[in-house]
Formats: sequence, structure tokens, C-alpha cells
Amino acid sequence: MTLEIRDLSVLRGARRVIGGLSLPPFQPGEFAVIAGPNAAGKSTLLRAIARLLPASGHVALDGADLAQLPRAELARRVGFMPQSLEARSGLSVLDSLLVALNAGGGMTRAAVGGVARAEAVLARFGLSELALRPLEALSGGQRQAVALAQAMIRDPRLLLLDEPTSALDLARQYTLLREARALAREGRIVIAVLHDLAQAAQWADRIVMLSGGGLAASGAPGEVLTPDLLARVYGISARVEHCSRGRLVVMVDGPAED
Repeated sequence: MTLEIRDLSVLRGARRVIGGLSLPPFQPGEFAVIAGPNAAGKSTLLRAIARLLPASGHVALDGADLAQLPRAELARRVGFMPQSLEARSGLSVLDSLLVALNAGGGMTRAAVGGVARAEAVLARFGLSELALRPLEALSGGQRQAVALAQAMIRDPRLLLLDEPTSALDLARQYTLLREARALAREGRIVIAVLHDLAQAAQWADRIVMLSGGGLAASGAPGEVLTPDLLARVYGISARVEHCSRGRLVVMVDGPAED
């Protein structure tokens, strides 16, 4: 199983957000991070892969063109976690997972043991005690955790996480990223949009750096996170060093010098 992206373009009105983007294939077991400055096209790329935005080009998972798959089959293969869930929903957490289970149609509670499956996913993510609470009663961090559970309810082969740590405190950020990498190690492809380059360096197998809707760099964190690239893409003067545990640390000293 690989994810192939070739010549992908996305338009928003007359503006080209992503133009002719091609990436090295993503492999099973890989946790990849999409990084880059604001308006680089990060979330747009994730949403285009998930067919939540119209796009041209070729996006294929294990040889199957995602643009040609029926909605039910796409929902079975691809899980998408948005930046935030609807805060005013009266659905319970358990019912929200059952709704996600039937995304695209073609699955019923009876056919797949829906309630038991949802309860198992909630247990994995430590959410069992929230099963009967309405989504509107949850904190932002709890909703993020439920969003991950919704994305995983169909056990997809490709998991897309759009800024999954944005509403979380430091402890929950660590827990979610640890879980994301564990999900990849089970044989999935997991791709997350992250702004925090230190987190990307710590957790990612590969960083895909975007700039202006195009590819600036792709590779292991140590290959991508260099002072030269950070100056070129972010316009900052930065040092990239190793801490006492050998992890990459990015320290920003100021704007890049002309």
C-alpha cells in the first residue's frame, strides 16, 4: 500500500492554492507531517486528498484512484480528522461515532456490530466515560480526541489529521502525537498538518515542507529542517541543534537577514 500524489492542483476561485504538486510516495507504517508557513496550502492538500475539495491531478491509494472511488469505499479507506468538531451538536459522543461509521452509506449498525465497534474505539482513546455526553458539553481538547476516534471508526488505511494539536494542552498534544505514530506503526499511512516544527522533528518519519502551494522539501526531519530552508521558507534566522537526548531543536533568533 502506497499513497501517490502527482501533479495535484487546487483552485479557490481564480487563485491557485496548490499548483502541480508531486510528492514521493507515502509508505505504510509512515507518520508524515505537512509543514509550512500560513497560506502554504497545508490544510488544502489534506482536504484535496480526502476529496473534500475539488482538485485535478492523480491521487491513488494502493493503485486505486481516490477520485474514482464511490463515497462509501472512500470513507472506508480514508479517515479525516478536521481542525475542530461542530461545538453545538446535541449528538452524544457514541452516536457521533455511529454516524461516522455510516459515512458515505453502505454500512449499518447490525452489519458491522456498530455499537461494540464504537465502544472499542472509545476505549482505545480513553474516552469511554464520555460516551453518553453530548458533543456540545465537551471541552475543545475532548472534542479533538473524539474527532480522532471518529476518523478511526472505520479502521482506515490512510489517516489524515488537520492540525490535530491545535486545541490541546502540552500533555494531550504529546498523547495524541504518540497515538498517531502508533497508528502508523500498525501499518497505516498517517499524515498530519502541524505548525510546531519541534513536534514535527520529534514525531515525524518524514516532513513535507510546502511553500506557496508548492514543494519546498521532503525528507527526514534532519534533512528538511535546516537553517537555509527555514530562512527561505519562513523568512527567519534559526539554529537547528540537538538537545541532550539527541532530538532536533529549532531556535528562532529573528527575521532572516537580507
